[in-house]
Amino acid sequence: MNLEKMVIFIVDDEPSNVALLQRTLERVGFSRLYATTDPFRVEEFLSKLQPDLILLDLHMPKRDGFEILKSLQDCPTHGEYLPVLVLTADSTPEAKHRALNLGARDFLHKPLDLLEVTLRVRRLLETRHLYLQLKDENLRLETAVQARTKELHEAHLDVLKRLALAAEFRDDDTGEHIVRVALNARKIAEALGMEAPNVEILHQAAPLHDVGKIAIPDAILRKTTNLTSEEFEVIKSHTVVGASLLEGGKSVYLQMAKRIARSHHEHFDGNGYPDGLRGEAIPIEARIVAVADVFDALVSRRPYKQAWPVPKAVAEIERLAGTQFDPAVVKAFLSIARKGELLVPSLIKQNNA
Repeated sequence: MNLEKMVIFIVDDEPSNVALLQRTLERVGFSRLYATTDPFRVEEFLSKLQPDLILLDLHMPKRDGFEILKSLQDCPTHGEYLPVLVLTADSTPEAKHRALNLGARDFLHKPLDLLEVTLRVRRLLETRHLYLQLKDENLRLETAVQARTKELHEAHLDVLKRLALAAEFRDDDTGEHIVRVALNARKIAEALGMEAPNVEILHQAAPLHDVGKIAIPDAILRKTTNLTSEEFEVIKSHTVVGASLLEGGKSVYLQMAKRIARSHHEHFDGNGYPDGLRGEAIPIEARIVAVADVFDALVSRRPYKQAWPVPKAVAEIERLAGTQFDPAVVKAFLSIARKGELLVPSLIKQNNA
């Protein structure tokens, strides 16, 4: 992964700020650095450069960063994962939430910590690199649909697993959550009588349910105190972002993964998000993953909560049947729970053995 060869585009009306950022990034090996101090030339440069990362000053005269973020939503690359790192002296929550809602992926406050600049740039470029890998793999598979080989199939699944892990490592350093969710979702699907090929597709697609968290800033994703309403709206956006990242995939795995990513927070009674779907309008695979995901979240220790005992978590899933969860899916889940076949974190399994 040669991040230093990726294209970085700096937009700041102050030449001294541009020079400082260029020197900082050049010192750590980045060579493809481009900049403009004229915010009205952003679209011109974007079409020529096709950058992998934009460093954007938020407050500029005549045309500020908010206007540029809005224009990015109308450019031909909208829908792709093009990270924007906002640089601003405005530390107010209003500015931060407005920029995040317009598509910014992270924030740095001025005066800049140059080490922090380097770290944030590398993290966003790593995410961009993974996105481009997946995009390239989709294009490659589209040209070889009729002659798909076992080798290509395994390579495709490997990319999906890596992308899923990239998202999961944002708030679970072990990556075990997605493994448990996928296996428990598989068991539920089997108990529901789902056809074997679809069970296998679900097993491979389920780990991508939270892939959209790639785009959620660490300050919100890893927050240990209660989220504000604005921060929760940003968290909720991971469903739409995840579906966008998986948009256009021709394989059955990506198509199912997209449906799961978008709809696994929908509620059976219609009170979920992002679309307020109700009952069987929610894809069955999303209804299954919803149960497996919430169960694992309950029995896992998180920065903001202790792990629940397994019996308590099972009872909570049963209590939410018909409101948050599909009663048929809950019934299948309970049949597995009674047999002691649910996969749980090892520490919990030991404590409840």
